[in-house]
Amino acid sequence: MSEPRAPHEIATVACIGAGVIGGGWAAYFLSRGLAVRAWDPGPGAGDRLRRTVDAAWPALTELGLAPGADPQAITLHPTAAEAVAGADFVQESAPEDLELKRSLLAELAAAAGPGVVVASSTSGFPMSDMAVAAADPSALVVGHPFNPPYLIPLVEVVGGRDSAPWAVDAAAAFYRHIGKSVIEMTRELPGFIANRLQEAIWREALHMVAAGEATPEEIDRSITDGPGLRWPVHGPCLTFHLAGGEGGMAHMLDHFGPSLKAPWTRLDAPELTPGLRDDMVAGAGRSAGGRPMAELVAERDRAVIAVRRAVAAARAAGDRA
Repeated sequence: MSEPRAPHEIATVACIGAGVIGGGWAAYFLSRGLAVRAWDPGPGAGDRLRRTVDAAWPALTELGLAPGADPQAITLHPTAAEAVAGADFVQESAPEDLELKRSLLAELAAAAGPGVVVASSTSGFPMSDMAVAAADPSALVVGHPFNPPYLIPLVEVVGGRDSAPWAVDAAAAFYRHIGKSVIEMTRELPGFIANRLQEAIWREALHMVAAGEATPEEIDRSITDGPGLRWPVHGPCLTFHLAGGEGGMAHMLDHFGPSLKAPWTRLDAPELTPGLRDDMVAGAGRSAGGRPMAELVAERDRAVIAVRRAVAAARAAGDRA
């Protein structure tokens, strides 16, 4: 078994692919005081990467830079293998082309040193499908960010069929160490968690526009001025827990469960079995952390007010600019 790099021992990250995602990752790694070795075969990749880092740096500065953070601590290399040489962690962000991912990840796995994790930013491919060409896929994992990676904290981490447990754990530990919010998934799922939820809203929105039921403007406002204000605080599951009042998730499911069969979406609803009900109730309880409903409501209300004020202030500042 390879001995993985401890999170605090990682000083250099190879960013393979310097587009929107790869460039955003590079900016974030730099802001955490890390050095970046980059590779991208596209014309003008170096200039494009420099522009991405420069554009992200004011926001990263406002969020707070790590000691020693240097936007110039980045080097561009002529091959992927050279970029990976000497790197303590590898973040692959190539285009979403399965055959390209397979060949590139095989090359990166071969070039990476012992104990170096190679994480893919793929937005939907399972690692089991991407790792088939690698001679040794044990260090290959998914480290799926949300765009832009320098600003959105979420990273979903999951291994493939042949990923070593140490690699999954090491990737999750590293991302947490540099300030990311990590979901360490226990099983592969195409699209992972966040993209599947986002895609469900997106497809329903397209259905409504196509049928003349709503405009894009109405759909956007229905989220920004509606449930979107609550989600940064509690997310959809804990939001529905609060919707049940003192009875919480159990009351909400028992009372509104039949509406799952109402034609409110083009998606088929799952059967609300006793097992699913119990899982949702138990999960809401864990998310609540034993806090009483009144405390959760007060937390939500404070945060929603803060979000509304912050958004309004950002819009006003934009209007003055």
